[in-house]
Amino acid sequence: MAAFVTIRVQSVDFDVAAEIAALKKRSSDIGAVVTFAGICRGGKGDDAISAMTLEHYPGMVEAEIARHVDEAVSRWPLDGVTVIHRYGRVVPGDNIVLVVTASTHREAAFHAAEFLMDYLKTNAPFWKSEERAGDKSWVEAQAHDDTATTRWKKS
Repeated sequence: MAAFVTIRVQSVDFDVAAEIAALKKRSSDIGAVVTFAGICRGGKGDDAISAMTLEHYPGMVEAEIARHVDEAVSRWPLDGVTVIHRYGRVVPGDNIVLVVTASTHREAAFHAAEFLMDYLKTNAPFWKSEERAGDKSWVEAQAHDDTATTRWKKS
C-alpha cells in the first residue's frame, strides 16, 4: 500500500490534533504516529524574540519537501506522512511546522519524522528573520543542523 501524503505550505495556523486524526482515518493498519510540532520560541531578557518572519519560494519549497517525503517513504514502511510549514509573520507560541509520520510500528515512524525534520531544517528553501527589541536580523544556517543530516546519508 502506498503511503498517504499531505504537504501544505500556508500562512494560517494548523490544528495538530485534527491533522493527526485525518491521517489516522486513512488506514486501519497504523500502529504508531509520531508528531513533531515546531513552535516559535520567545526567550528571555534582551535576547527575547518578539516575532519571526518566514519567507519562501512558492513551488520550489513544496517540491523540495515532496522530494524528502518521497525518500522517507522509500526508506521506511510508512502508511502516511503529513508535513505542514507556515510562512509569514509568527509570534512566540505560534505553530511553525508540523511533521506527522504513521506506520505499523513505532521505529519507522520515529526515524522518518527525525529524517524529515533534519532535512526541513537544512534543505527546505525558507528564509527566516527574527525581531528582537526593535532589531530585525536574518537567521543564519547552523552547523549542528548540517551535521544532523549526515547520519541519513547512504554509503
